[in-house]
Amino acid sequence: MAPAADGGRARVLVVSGSVGAGHDGAADELIARLSAVGVATERRDYLDAIPWLGRLILREGYELSIGYAPRFFDWLFDNLEHKGWVQRITLLLCFAARFRMRRWAKGHHVVVSTFPLASQTLGQLRASGALDATVVTYLTDPAVHRMWVHANVDHHLTVTEATSRMGRLAYRTPMYAVGGLVSSRFGQRLAPERRLALRQELGLSPDRPVILMVAGSLGLGDVPRAVREIAATKVAQILVLCGRNARLRAELDRREDGVIALGWRDDVPQLMAMADVLIHNAGGLTLTEALTAGLPAITFRPIPGHGTANARTLAEAGLAPWPADCAELADVVRQHASLRCDPSAVVRKPDAAQVVVGLLSDRVRPAGQAQRTA
Repeated sequence: MAPAADGGRARVLVVSGSVGAGHDGAADELIARLSAVGVATERRDYLDAIPWLGRLILREGYELSIGYAPRFFDWLFDNLEHKGWVQRITLLLCFAARFRMRRWAKGHHVVVSTFPLASQTLGQLRASGALDATVVTYLTDPAVHRMWVHANVDHHLTVTEATSRMGRLAYRTPMYAVGGLVSSRFGQRLAPERRLALRQELGLSPDRPVILMVAGSLGLGDVPRAVREIAATKVAQILVLCGRNARLRAELDRREDGVIALGWRDDVPQLMAMADVLIHNAGGLTLTEALTAGLPAITFRPIPGHGTANARTLAEAGLAPWPADCAELADVVRQHASLRCDPSAVVRKPDAAQVVVGLLSDRVRPAGQAQRTA
């Protein structure tokens, strides 16, 4: 990597948000790719930049509202989209993070956000002239939301062209599809003998389709109901990833035959290569991993707010159907169980890391040499 004009190394700051695991996962993969080509990177958690009460609300309120007050979360999500007191209070919270964010960004040439509120704070800093670094937002959601978009953020990157198109049409914001920030392991296939052995290790039948059901790292949503409805169709075996939700796993362990519940796993690429269909309820990082793996994905009983918005975007783009009921779900599973999808929708070049490297090259170009147009 070229040295910075001031004699130091070109540096990138990546700001994530520890609400669930999706934002962190994308940040980690970006850092791994940049580090592999010699780019100095630093990672920060946006929640460390905001007052403790805001931190508590974001961490605890997110899980509690989805689990116990889904209508409230829908209302909140909708009101954050439009100008009003809810959006104003949220942007004031973002304003309160400016001091620490500016301090974190000092000395960095490019700052990348994988969390929507971090993008708002960075946009505010750019608008006021308090931040000189090039700012990039990487959208981890399929559906664009107002909190993901800021006019003073230099570049908005998305996983798929469908999201990029939504940003251009609905928000009049240029967006560029760069593919998923997930490990290359998700593009690898399992040898037939390893696939069979893994099924045996998990207690799965070798000759029946396998549904891999995910509900994020927190196991959010009415997962027991969804599992019960899917199991009643008897269309496939169900392997449920409960994330870090030990209570959910314990509840599902007591359920009917044909359902196997697992906790946090580090072999998800192999599980996706072994499974026949993915069922998800949020549309975040795991959905991107499935698309990268070529595993057919289906949305069922999505969580409120961004889960429903993502489900709509994915269905309209033809990336993941959204069956309305159990009968339709059974038909969709039967149609998809014998297919592997084309991962080209989420595997692109240049990828996000290459884009960032290109932006760094512009920033650290020696004085007197013209910069190329972004």
